[in-house]
Amino acid sequence: MSGVWGEYLKLSIFGESHGKGVGIVLNGLPAGIELDLDFMHSELGRRAPGKSSLATARQEADDFEILSGLFNNRTTGAPLCAIIRNKDHHSGDYEDLKNTIRPGHADYTGRIKYLGFNDYRGGGHFSGRPTAPLVLAGAIAKQILSMRGVVIGSHILSIGDLSEETFDPLLNNPEDLRELREKGFPVLDEAKGIAMKEKILQLKAEQDSIGGVVETAVTGLPVGLGSPFFDSAESKLAHLLFSIPAVKGVEFGAGFRITQLRGSEANDQFSWQDGQVRTLSNHSGGIQGGLTNGMPLIFRTAFKPTPSIGKKQKTVDLVRLEEVELRIKGRHDPCIVPRAVPVVEAVAALALIDMMMEKDGTAWMN
Repeated sequence: MSGVWGEYLKLSIFGESHGKGVGIVLNGLPAGIELDLDFMHSELGRRAPGKSSLATARQEADDFEILSGLFNNRTTGAPLCAIIRNKDHHSGDYEDLKNTIRPGHADYTGRIKYLGFNDYRGGGHFSGRPTAPLVLAGAIAKQILSMRGVVIGSHILSIGDLSEETFDPLLNNPEDLRELREKGFPVLDEAKGIAMKEKILQLKAEQDSIGGVVETAVTGLPVGLGSPFFDSAESKLAHLLFSIPAVKGVEFGAGFRITQLRGSEANDQFSWQDGQVRTLSNHSGGIQGGLTNGMPLIFRTAFKPTPSIGKKQKTVDLVRLEEVELRIKGRHDPCIVPRAVPVVEAVAALALIDMMMEKDGTAWMN
């Protein structure tokens, strides 16, 4: 399995949903970086299950243990390895699914790819559980980025057909992004947020699920991150964003809407402001020619509805080789979007750190 990513900051995730634990190894962190463990715990808390009626009832505190690479709260330069133990998994819920492939899941493709030896309980390595160590690593990356004044924040742009306004493309106040981290359901418009939560609960009551879109912004980035063609800023970010389970779409800046504009409208014209080159608009989302241009980086990530639902669905029994009906049991999110917000931010931070190391090395981290 492709559990390793990165050129300068290399990360490797391990573990399954119903295994003993999930974890991550980070290679490339320089020595001497002081880590705020409380911040790392708070970031994991944003993703943790069992905290509200909008999420799965699975109870995981997501306490982590750093096994190597940290001494006296500072990185040692050795690979940093961290593990999060699994404590609340009901493997018996999946015994009946051993040979019955779940619609929308990787049961069929994983079984064929790995010759039937894959761990099917809770989706195994295909589940959202390994995103917990990604958030842990992302919390480290966020701390490093903050040394350079880089701020990352997200809001829930839409749930189903309910949506709120997008970020101001010029984002002049980074503090707005920090405030979003403190919200359990991060939205810009609280009234719209209430309607979105009601929609999720409605689908939950109907034993169904729904998807949505997370919009993310990053301020304080230097000019020139990325390396075209194949390692453009969009490519690096999209690579990690699409690794998040349930992600089906990513767009930058104006995204697909830019196709409706003329060149005279789409071009971000330049200006000289406060001793810096800036753009008057930000249709490109802070990236031009595959390189960051110093403007806010803005992108949106689309998540499909959670495939595990209580409604009857048609599928195939791979032992009897016949069509059957399936009603999935167990504890599942009616909407994964609220818990996915810190995951999106985490992988963005990791991608940006890798690009910064490519551009400037590691001296700036200390």
